[in-house]
Amino acid sequence: MKVLVSGSKGMLGTDLMRVLGSSPTAVVGFDLDELDITDRRAVEDRVLAEAPDVLINAAAYTDVDRSEEQEDLAFQVNAEGAANLALACRAARARLVHVSTDYVFDGSDPRPYSEQDRASPLGVYGRSKWEGEERIREILPEACLVRTAWLYGKAGKNFVKAILAQADQKSRLRVVDDQRGSPTYTFDLAMALREAAGQGLEGTYHVTNQGSCSWLEFAVKILELSEKTGVEVDPISSEELGRPAPRPTNSVLSCGKFEEATGMKLRTWQDALADYLSE
Repeated sequence: MKVLVSGSKGMLGTDLMRVLGSSPTAVVGFDLDELDITDRRAVEDRVLAEAPDVLINAAAYTDVDRSEEQEDLAFQVNAEGAANLALACRAARARLVHVSTDYVFDGSDPRPYSEQDRASPLGVYGRSKWEGEERIREILPEACLVRTAWLYGKAGKNFVKAILAQADQKSRLRVVDDQRGSPTYTFDLAMALREAAGQGLEGTYHVTNQGSCSWLEFAVKILELSEKTGVEVDPISSEELGRPAPRPTNSVLSCGKFEEATGMKLRTWQDALADYLSE
């Protein structure tokens, strides 16, 4: 099986290349410096030339707050770019595994969101990702769409690195405690995406590490596992934080459909975090 990875140098893409490269799978990656997914003709030419069995799309415009100011760019990448990849896969007779987000939901429901729940994104980022999903379903109904949440990994910026950096400079941190989700290690997600590609899954699935917490609880666990002592964490509300983009209050996703389809269950977020920090 040959796999083509778009967004191969990003946080998730880096782990995808690592995971896929350690298996018999032939893997080729590209990122923005090599190919702009908003260029439809260039995307089709590249995919046809590579002739993959599967394309895993980890490319996205992921700056949630800046999306509010750069709406056109967010939609170009997350919606138009996703559509271009789907069109290219259709032309090349390749399967598509596309990564989406918990931000397609508004977070008003206190229970974990299932794949059947109605999408109702709050901000530009969520709306652009939802439109990307819809464009893919229209072009390539057999595509596999994987929604995930609260990613962190070795490459790029993430919440874990931010908390550790702040803890080196401050004795008190202020962290939001009114948003809940499932921290997910990109290495674990990459393993799940490899499974989805290998088993030829079709349709929409939710994939995160097991369990859930608030951002504050996540921060406390990061400090605990890193043995950062003498640092206090104070709770604040999303309103007090005052970020430009609205966030869903509840981002917890129900992953039972993926587990049943593949027989694969990701480890707890605490175990994944401990492994990440030990490395």
